[in-house]
Amino acid sequence: MSLLHHLFLIAVALLTTVAVAPLVRRVSVKAGIVDHGGGRKVHTTAISRLGGVAILAGIAMAVIAQFVGETLHMWTSAPSWTPVLTIAGPTFLGTVGGLLVIFLVGLVDDLRGLAPGVKFAGQLVAASIPIAAGLRVEFVGNPFTGGLMQLGLLAYPITALWIVGFANVINLIDGLDGLAAGISAIAAASFLVLAVQMNELVAAVLAAAVIGACVGFLFFNFNPASIIMGDSGALLLGFALACMSLQGVMKSVAAITLVVPLLVIGVPVFDTASAIIRRWRHGRPIQEADDGHIHHRLLHRGFSQRQTVLIIYVWSIALAAGGYAMRLVPVMWKAIVFAVLAVLSGLMASWLGLFAQARNHGDQ
Repeated sequence: MSLLHHLFLIAVALLTTVAVAPLVRRVSVKAGIVDHGGGRKVHTTAISRLGGVAILAGIAMAVIAQFVGETLHMWTSAPSWTPVLTIAGPTFLGTVGGLLVIFLVGLVDDLRGLAPGVKFAGQLVAASIPIAAGLRVEFVGNPFTGGLMQLGLLAYPITALWIVGFANVINLIDGLDGLAAGISAIAAASFLVLAVQMNELVAAVLAAAVIGACVGFLFFNFNPASIIMGDSGALLLGFALACMSLQGVMKSVAAITLVVPLLVIGVPVFDTASAIIRRWRHGRPIQEADDGHIHHRLLHRGFSQRQTVLIIYVWSIALAAGGYAMRLVPVMWKAIVFAVLAVLSGLMASWLGLFAQARNHGDQ
């Protein structure tokens, strides 16, 4: 698959999302399916919360375009355009099934609200679909020694934790206009590069679709946003990133391991981890919401919404670049790169006071 091919898929997803988002927004507002401001939320007016529908439409249309192009032999005649989805096998179908289920879980939560336990159960059901289809972490590699440890039956719960964890860290970082969509686009671009280099073309197709959908959504979601993605969009994007990391990154036997995908989505992972530590240190329930997240701390320091989001974008790009470097550099430099990124992130956390007590709010 050529660069032109990936750009075509990105364009299809982008244009579809741009076309669908205003329709979703209009219907959502008319039906009263809106998110009201207040509490930890930075917007002060009611805003459509069904942006996940537009994101799903963009991703789906790019995948459909790829499949139709292959089926009708429009692309396979060109040397650089090879069959991907028509020969992908059950893991691709499992990924599609899981994406649809996680979207529905988020959509129901956006429309009616779900109890945390029910919502988590729905996420596990969604994760079980690609796992049953063969998308699993079969081994854990050491980025510094190149050794492998086969997981056996542990592959199932570890993969489920990986997928559900990805979905939730993107959901939790979705606190400012354009934040989750931008971070997801950066992560998907990183996974696209890695997948292409390792010839994991299914992951590359999914990554291109996510990039286009996220960029298209930012036309309406960047501050001041006229629509937000809601749980349906955030869970969908996190789930998609998890699946493409398993398809296109985790298959490497040595250089690409658990460390690299975690660096690619390093900011939401770091934000979630610091929130857990912060609440534990101050004797608060881990699930209790507060205003101590990275974006809240930056806003409290006087940065505007746009400035805050751009700062986090730059931080995300730096971590993603570090994750990519981990794949290329010799063993000694892997440790150095990881140490530098850890120190810089630690300094950022200290400056922001991420582990200091924050004001709690009623719900996440």
